Amino acid sequence: MHSANPASAQDGPIGIAFAQAPEQSSGVCTGQSTDKTLACARAKCVEGGAMAQDCLRVKWCYPAGWSADLFVQHREGIHWHEYLCGWDSKEALMAAVAVACDRERRDFLIECSAVRFWDDQGQELEVN
Repeated sequence: MHSANPASAQDGPIGIAFAQAPEQSSGVCTGQSTDKTLACARAKCVEGGAMAQDCLRVKWCYPAGWSADLFVQHREGIHWHEYLCGWDSKEALMAAVAVACDRERRDFLIECSAVRFWDDQGQELEVN
């Protein structure tokens, strides 16, 4: 499993898995097996400094599609990450980010922005 690069020997589509330890760390992996890819994401979360029991499996999309990691902060100060995945194009993903971060719909937010992106091959892209 690779966090940013799909394995070149794979046939067919890949999935993307996200694990998160709230306010601590996260992990992202791509692969074809749901269980193995989620386990990889949890392991990367632990590598980031969280305890295994705190690394929750929060999202799996198959096929992975275009994906994003959103940093979201409530006006009372707590913050978290939300994950969007499975979108068929960059344009569709960006429209989903705009809806997810719409402060008229979610007026309790003081911050919402995409901090990481992946294309439909599991390649992490620069945020600009």
